[in-house]
Amino acid sequence: MNIIRFNAHDAQVTGWLHEDHDRLSAHKTRPAVIVCAGGCYRRLSPREKDPAALAFFSIGYQAFLLEYSTEEKAGELRPLRELAETVRHIRELANEWHIVPDRIAVMGFSAGGHLAASLGVLWHELALGEICRPDALILCYPVITAGQFAHQESIKFVTGGNLDLKNLLSLENHVTDHMPPTFIWHCMGDKDVPVENSMLLLSAMRRAGIPCECHLFEGGSHGISLCNQEVETPYPDCAPWLDLCRTWLNRRFMFVP
Repeated sequence: MNIIRFNAHDAQVTGWLHEDHDRLSAHKTRPAVIVCAGGCYRRLSPREKDPAALAFFSIGYQAFLLEYSTEEKAGELRPLRELAETVRHIRELANEWHIVPDRIAVMGFSAGGHLAASLGVLWHELALGEICRPDALILCYPVITAGQFAHQESIKFVTGGNLDLKNLLSLENHVTDHMPPTFIWHCMGDKDVPVENSMLLLSAMRRAGIPCECHLFEGGSHGISLCNQEVETPYPDCAPWLDLCRTWLNRRFMFVP
């Protein structure tokens, strides 16, 4: 394993990379996953940081963790620009880091899911253009809307009270055919970010013809990450999301680890 670090504007990115071995000719290059933890755009939840990135590293992916700007620094689309820059940087160094450049997924939890979905929905409006487009999204109990079912704290921090940003970042209203294929999971028992967030996005993607897969688990809660004892949120009924996601992403990326 090689551990690398770089900056994306004001954010730090850590990467865990599989080394290139002559005897592993089938895995000279691999897909990559960029993880965005949740935390209301106020902090970054530790259970959704390294454990999530290393879970994907363990199944053969090159894994990255973006520690994006939070609190008062989360306004003015700063986290979105940091994520876009992260995708650009990884894609430009794909050959050096043994990554398939058109197999880069962005995964986000809660507010990090809002960030990942924001890039998926809005990448074509950013100055960087197509080089920052994710090839797939993985959205874990994501914040999506600034409307009726909004998670108000997340929306407050990411918009800074700017009404124009609030309208822009109510993502269900801006889905077009530019959005990449998407995997979503959410718990019906989530009392912090209502499941309607995922359902609103799913309906918008369905109308736009975006390939997507969605799993809604009965019960459960919010912020449960890998749903195991390692992250101190053991929810065995929801834990299958990771295997379901791996199957979906491997098929989407034509990856056989």
